[in-house]
Amino acid sequence: MSLRTLRVGDRALLVELADGTETEAFHAELLRRRAAGALPGVREIVPAAQTVLLDGVDDPGRLAAELPRWEVEPLHARVEAAVEVPVRYDGPDLAEVAGLWEVSVEEAVRVHSATEFRVAFCGFAPGFGYLTGLDERYGVPRRATPRTAVPAGSVALAGPYTGVYPRSSPGGWQLIGTTDLVLWDTGREPAALLTPGTRVRFTAVGGPTRGAGDSAAEGGR
Repeated sequence: MSLRTLRVGDRALLVELADGTETEAFHAELLRRRAAGALPGVREIVPAAQTVLLDGVDDPGRLAAELPRWEVEPLHARVEAAVEVPVRYDGPDLAEVAGLWEVSVEEAVRVHSATEFRVAFCGFAPGFGYLTGLDERYGVPRRATPRTAVPAGSVALAGPYTGVYPRSSPGGWQLIGTTDLVLWDTGREPAALLTPGTRVRFTAVGGPTRGAGDSAAEGGR
């Protein structure tokens, strides 16, 4: 595993990895070591697409020298149960996504709901997780024209990621379904339902809407 460390202020390190797979494996190793008490002096661990920020580091220079010598295990699924997200696969872009995948709407739903996902990192909005797990052939582009308002609970795809909008906001991802789960609740600990490293499964409820997107897609134009 190749990595590069950059000092950020007096108490933080930014670790750059080669790709998303290495970043997820490195983040999982950090969590494993912290849980085992083998990562003292690090207050926060914040993953992103190809970086991990270590904040509140007691001795950044020492840790930066140690990291390249770590043996990082390949990414393994966490042992705790996956968060199940019930989804009505009725999104306005579902038919378009199925077309990009060159499958039927029903098969697109089967592919998505049969995949086990993992939250790689969070960003964009509080509670928004970037989920990996789909095979690279299922990557889809963002919409050419973003919507001005995407409803809360929208299940969406962009590039290699799946995400669920925690609140209504503008967005350019392809919308394939909706869920009633609350993704962000400040009265809950943690407030975010989906945190980095969490396993996630999407469960189809109510069945896919035949021809979904044929008329609903007009709302995104």
